Amino acid sequence: MKILITGGAGFIASHVVDRTIQAGHEGVVVDDLSSGRRDHVHPDAGFYRIAIEDPGLREVFEQERPDVVNHHAAQASVSVSVKDPMLDARINVLGSVNLFEQCARFGVKKIIAISSGGCVYGDVDTFPISEQESFKSTSPYGTSKIAMEYYLQYYRKHYGIGVTVLRYANVYGPRQNPYGEAGVVAIFCKAILEGRAPTIFAAQEVGDEGCVRDYVYVGDVAQANFQALERGDGEAFNIGTGVATTVEGLYRTLSGVAGFKQEPQYGSLRPGDILKNLLIATKAGTGLGWTPTTTLEKGLRETFAYFQEHPEGGR
Repeated sequence: MKILITGGAGFIASHVVDRTIQAGHEGVVVDDLSSGRRDHVHPDAGFYRIAIEDPGLREVFEQERPDVVNHHAAQASVSVSVKDPMLDARINVLGSVNLFEQCARFGVKKIIAISSGGCVYGDVDTFPISEQESFKSTSPYGTSKIAMEYYLQYYRKHYGIGVTVLRYANVYGPRQNPYGEAGVVAIFCKAILEGRAPTIFAAQEVGDEGCVRDYVYVGDVAQANFQALERGDGEAFNIGTGVATTVEGLYRTLSGVAGFKQEPQYGSLRPGDILKNLLIATKAGTGLGWTPTTTLEKGLRETFAYFQEHPEGGR
């Protein structure tokens, strides 16, 4: 198949591109490089530097005629969405609709779209969170992802396009951006390699160990996308491990892997931060045939080794 991957120069989607090409499919990347890197893109993949909200996206589809679209491109920062909700909506809502319009116009058979396994659910009382949990977004970012999911159902119903939504937990691994406000594993790796104590953002409600998260390795996530190519139509799936890890627990494991002895610093929660997020992914096991296979310690070892060799990112 020919698979067009939006955001394919980014951290997660570049691994999806690798898995696509490894499986013998043809990969085409659409990315405006606002946060992605050209050297993340597999050398055998086609590449178009263009934003998903650009009307010129139509020409890309006219040229390439993909069978499947894998939609990762997004404004992905919760704090940015709080500061600039219009920017977030322009990319995540209007950009997605522009993409889906091209899918309908040029006969795309399936869309695999990436949502958030934390922000669409918001702060909930019962953990782990299943796909049956109602949407209670507390940020513009989560709200834009919910809107994208609803638009997808419209395109599925009216145009007969296959649709599978993957709601990610906290993804980590090689090529993650260590300079942003998100991506705590990459941020911690960079701080350790520079000999600095990283900051853990904590709240009184969860003691001094930071927020609770579900960390899933990017290689496992890429496999979930591969499994979704021919399964899971009309469904949304949590993609996580179901293992609760505090940010301090994450740091202790990573610092142990790295042999780093400094104690972390602590700061207050940022606007939009969720206290706890833990997903149950059993539905992905039955619906996609997917289960995560990488333990946190193994994934952190591979990630830290990557940053030792590529402190500035890249392939």
